[in-house]
This record gives sequence, structure tokens and C-alpha cells, in this order.
Amino acid sequence: MRPEYDVAVAGLGVLGSAVMLDLARRGLRVLGLDARRPPHAAGSSHGRTRIIREAYFEHPLYVPLVRRAYEGWRRLEADSGRSLLRITGGINIGPPEGMLVAGTLSSVRTHDIAHEQLSGDEIRQRFPALVPAATDVGIFEANAGLLLAEESVAAQLQLSTEAGVDVRLEEELLEWRADEDGVWLITSRGPLRAGTLILALGAWLAPLLAPEGIRLTVERQTHHWFAGGGDLRADRCPVTLWEYEPLGVFWSIPDIGHGVKAGIHHEGEIVATPEAVDRTARAEDESRVRALLDTRLPATGRTMGAEVCLYTNTPDRHFLVDRHPRHATVILASACSGHGFKFAPALAEAIADMVDDRQSGVDITPFRLGRFPLRPR
Repeated sequence: MRPEYDVAVAGLGVLGSAVMLDLARRGLRVLGLDARRPPHAAGSSHGRTRIIREAYFEHPLYVPLVRRAYEGWRRLEADSGRSLLRITGGINIGPPEGMLVAGTLSSVRTHDIAHEQLSGDEIRQRFPALVPAATDVGIFEANAGLLLAEESVAAQLQLSTEAGVDVRLEEELLEWRADEDGVWLITSRGPLRAGTLILALGAWLAPLLAPEGIRLTVERQTHHWFAGGGDLRADRCPVTLWEYEPLGVFWSIPDIGHGVKAGIHHEGEIVATPEAVDRTARAEDESRVRALLDTRLPATGRTMGAEVCLYTNTPDRHFLVDRHPRHATVILASACSGHGFKFAPALAEAIADMVDDRQSGVDITPFRLGRFPLRPR
């Protein structure tokens, strides 16, 4: 029986919708499923803005990937007619021997990224809103900036629909069963058949992979907005990462019209399932961020709002992109560990190349399952 669709994509956040669009551009028959109506605030692809940066402190291996992603974002802007990527410059600030500065320097030296190393005084002179500690230094890259989160997802959904994708919102994938010829899907509206299934479910992937011995953790995170203006505007202030304590990273995005956005990277509580997450921002969430702002961006004003989002973490906090360990017709595309949004166009290209069974120009070898011990069957 010939499948109704060449590919089905379950989960239409930033990565799932990017994969869906890339596949549609290749002329494949594509089905897109999401249990909600994206862009929505239940997962990991919301929050108005996201940082994009090339000088990647996490590991130099990400630099070629993000360079490819910049190209993808510009293409998405051109194809959709939307402005999605704004260059503000970016600076990583911390002690010279700290993880953030050392990791950033490793990336810029490995990949010859244009940058400037600034002393604390030089940071204050150039960006008056930023107040580093006396011993801090900063690595500035002019090409960093921000992406409009919900707008980016909406653009990918729009273009996918225009390209002929069968986009089904508020239709949940309830069950799937793979065989050598494809995958049977049971959704909340009935059965379907596809040649390949791509699971881009974010936090909802964790319980599906637990029986395989793949441990993903779901982490509750909050991001906050504070009154900005003046030297906190995006034309005067870059996106920033701060190492505020050893191995602790705090970030801020300048004001583009709805205040300064800020949060603490990987300091959230681990929850059993996405359904167990407390979706209300608490007073203690805000007070922790407020205390960091008071010393580093003291010009920020009153609280303007807050949201909860989810990180889906692998044990090593690198991504997870590979075929299912037991089903070659199922591709896992998730677990971006809190830093994956910016890479969506590049990861989508690599995943679409997997579907086409072609050699990809995007190297996702470091994100394969083989780096984890799997449960024997």
C-alpha cells in the first residue's frame, strides 16, 4: 500500500515547522501535525525573541551549523516577506578564566570569527547600560542578534501551507507503529500512513524515548520582561550572556519595543512530564532575575511580564537528531537543551537530507544516538 504521505512531521514548533517547510520545498508529500495551534506558549518556541550568535561558547562544533542557519533565516525572511532577524551585536561577559569567556574564545579562534576582546572599562564606555564586575572581560561579536520567535514559526507554517503541505493543527498523534515500508499513525481524527515519521515533539518526546533507555529531562524555565528604553534599546545595547557565578549563565535581550527580556540559563526545576509544569511565573522566579539585573543592567525598570517555557535536555546538553534505534523509518528531532531555536533552518536541512538519503552539507554526527548507552532489546 502506497503511503498517503511521503513524510509526516509531528510537532510544529520552530524545528518541526522548519523541517516541514524544507521537505515541502523538495516536492515531497508532507503532513504536519500538532496537538495545539502553533505558535503557542506550551513548549519551547515562544517568548517573542531568541538570541542568535556565532561565537558559540558551548562548543566550536556549533559554529558551522549556526552559519548555515543564518543563511536559512535570511531565506525565510525573503520568502515570507517578514522581518525576523535583527542584528544588534552580542557580548559574552565574565571572568577571563571562566567557562563563558574561555569557551567563546575557543570558538572564535577555531573558526576565525571576527570579534573584539574588551575590558570592563571598555564595556562600560561602549555600552553604558552594562555594568560588568571589575575583573570581568567581554568578547564582542558584531554579527549576533535576535530572532522573532512566534513570527518565525508563523512564517514557516504559512510557507508550508502555501507549498501544499497538509498542515493539521489541534490534531494529536496518539500512536504510531513502524514497519520496513513506513509508519502507521493514529491521530485524534483517525488513521494515516506515511513513509517516514519525524518526531519533533520537544518535551513530549521524553516519555516516548524512556523505554529505549534514552533519558531526556524536562526543565521548567522562566523568562521575564522589564521596562527598558534609553541605553537599553537594541540600537544601543547588544544581546548579552553573563557568567554571574562559576558555570552559571544569565542572559539579556535589549528592548525592541516591549522591554528588556532576561532569564537564567539552566537553573529551572526538573519536572516529570510537560503536563506537570507549573505554568505560572512565581515571585521567586522574578526576584532571582531581578537581583542579577540590579547589578548588571541597573537601568532596567519595573516588571512588565513573565512566561514559562520548557527545556528538553539530553545528558550532555548537545542535541538529539538521529533515526530511531529500532525503526529506520522514524527520525528523532528534538531535545535541543535550551539552545536550539537559532539552528532550526540548518537542522531542518540535515533532517530533510536524511529523509532523501543524501549526503548532507550539514554535519549532525555529534548529535547521533550512538554517544548514549541504549537499553538492550
